[in-house]
Amino acid sequence: MRDLTPREIVAELDRDIVGQADAKRAVAIALRNRWRRKQLPDDLRAHVIPKNILLIGPTGVGKTEIARRLAVLVGAPFVKVEATKYTEVGYYGRDVESLVRDLVEAAITLVRERERGRVADLAAERAEHRLLDLLAPEPPAQTSWSDEDDAEANEAAERRRRTREKLKNRLAAGMMEESEVEVTLPGRSGAPVSIMGAGNFDQMELDLQNMFEKMMPKPTRATRMKVAEARPLLVAQEAEALLDTEKIQRAALDLAQEQGIVFVDEIDKIAGDDGGGRGPDVSRQGVQRDLLPIVEGTTVNTKYGQVKTDHVLFIAAGAFHRNKPSDLMPELQGRFPIRVELDDLTRDDFARILREPRASLARQYEALLATEGLKVEFAPDAINAMADLAFQVNTTTQNIGARRLHTILEQVVEDISFHAPERKGETIVIDAAAVRGRLDALVQDDDLSRFIL
Repeated sequence: MRDLTPREIVAELDRDIVGQADAKRAVAIALRNRWRRKQLPDDLRAHVIPKNILLIGPTGVGKTEIARRLAVLVGAPFVKVEATKYTEVGYYGRDVESLVRDLVEAAITLVRERERGRVADLAAERAEHRLLDLLAPEPPAQTSWSDEDDAEANEAAERRRRTREKLKNRLAAGMMEESEVEVTLPGRSGAPVSIMGAGNFDQMELDLQNMFEKMMPKPTRATRMKVAEARPLLVAQEAEALLDTEKIQRAALDLAQEQGIVFVDEIDKIAGDDGGGRGPDVSRQGVQRDLLPIVEGTTVNTKYGQVKTDHVLFIAAGAFHRNKPSDLMPELQGRFPIRVELDDLTRDDFARILREPRASLARQYEALLATEGLKVEFAPDAINAMADLAFQVNTTTQNIGARRLHTILEQVVEDISFHAPERKGETIVIDAAAVRGRLDALVQDDDLSRFIL
């Protein structure tokens, strides 16, 4: 985990996300409070709970991206879920507690990758020894009956030692990459165990699957392949053999409990009353009731052990077009004390999104077409023109935020992208005239812009 100051966190987020300063400050402070909590004495630390955040704003303004980048920035386990895919107990759908199990799985992946990096050098060394054994296998053991047999055996052992030394040097020099070896790989496991008609029994299915995998022998298969292909597989096998599974699980449980971040999207869709028991509204209140103890702090059973959610940071988000945060249950509202309203994107924001981020859309398209040997450049007036058109279409039709730029850019480069293989070596500068030539007709026609842009 990286211990960054709030200013450093905001500066890092600014490299990838345009605007939304209030939301960045809120998540930066919430993250720093975790570091502050770890500095407290034990008797006080247990009483300090995270201040969960509710992000309010239309689609496409950066709510999800802020939370995702934040988790990547500090190396915390992160899970993004949609509130609408859960149902209250008794209805067909996912159990709310499954989000905690997903968080633990994310933590397991993080810790496992970290441990693989720690044993990478030793795993590579052991993989090289295995490759040597495959290239120059041990001869079958022979029983000696006389001194002459012993002498022959010693001489053969010395020849084999010299051969292995030569192979080792050639292997290190990369001269054996095309040689073939026979590698034993794990085969396919059996079909997954399923419970017919089980709506909320996904954890039971996992437990049954794990039980059968432990009972049944793991199938293997021998495959011939080149040394260059076999090496990464052998390194992965050796790294897996060096890992301590129980240690990984214990560390992952602790990481999920202390540093986990859960992003609950579309929380506005479960706000409001239950609609009188009709249609999809039947479980709105039920999902809120099931979500409440998770956010408040409870203990959830997973296949790796029990997980407490008291110190997991929850970031909820919603557009709240048809309702408002006060339509949520009062108890659930109280668990999201920090509320930040994100701003609608302006023309200048769209232009900055195309120019400033490290992986901006303009840079992505330039890099993609460069793989064909075609150099494409977006002139400054082209960036401004695309920003103007995106803002105009968002204003006159449905506002989908920065996602509008994807459709705008795709329309602009469609013809160039199609003919790129035949235009290798050329340089194309896209200016404002080219942008408007491609898009003006669509923007002016409301019906076309509604369905195409």
